[in-house]
Amino acid sequence: MIVGASLGRGAYLSHGTAVFLHALTDQLPNVIYVNKEQSAKRGSVGHLSQSGIDNAFSRQQRQSTFVYMYEGSHFLMLSGKNTGRLEVGTLPITRELSAPVTKLERTLIDIAVRPAYAGGVYQVLEAYRRAKGRASIATLLATLRRMNFVYPYHQAIGFYLQKAGFEPKHYNRFKELGLEYNFYLTYDIRDREYDSNWHLFYPKGF
Repeated sequence: MIVGASLGRGAYLSHGTAVFLHALTDQLPNVIYVNKEQSAKRGSVGHLSQSGIDNAFSRQQRQSTFVYMYEGSHFLMLSGKNTGRLEVGTLPITRELSAPVTKLERTLIDIAVRPAYAGGVYQVLEAYRRAKGRASIATLLATLRRMNFVYPYHQAIGFYLQKAGFEPKHYNRFKELGLEYNFYLTYDIRDREYDSNWHLFYPKGF
C-alpha cells in the first residue's frame, strides 16, 4: 500500500482501501485504490436538471482503467475531483510505516459517490454501519459541503445513514440540504425501488 501512495505526487489511498484501513470491513482488498487528484479547473459550475441526472445514472459508473501491478498486487489509479487533499490524513500500514489515507468521514463520502470502488452498495452500507459511533456527523456534513458536488449526493448519504441505524437528528441534517430532485443510490439500476423520504431510487430488495 505504501507503493500505491507513491505512484503519483500528492497521491493517497482512498475508497475501498481506506474502508479496509479504517476497519469498516473484514474483507481483504483485492485492489488498492490510489487517488491522484485532477488539477484545479476554472469554469462555471455545471447546471443540474432532472433529465441530466436520469441520463447520467442510467449508465454504468465510469471506472478508471489505469491499473498497475507490483509484486502480485493490483493498484488502480483514480483521477479524483480536485479537493486540495481535503480530509486526507495518515494511517499506519506496518509498525514502521504510515501512508496518506482519506479520513473516516471523507471515506464515507467517497464510497457513496463511487460505490463500485468499494465493492458495491451493500459493502457501502456495511461500512456506514461500522462507522456508527465513530463518524462525526458535523465533519461529514462540512466535508461534503466543501467538496461542492453538482449532484445531490447528500440524498444518498442520508439514506445510508438512516439504513445504517444512525439517529434521526443525524441523518435529517442531510435532508435539510434539500430534496429538489429524484436521485439514485448507484448507477445503472435495472430493477429498482423508490424511497419517497429521500427522493431516491435504489436496487430492489436493498
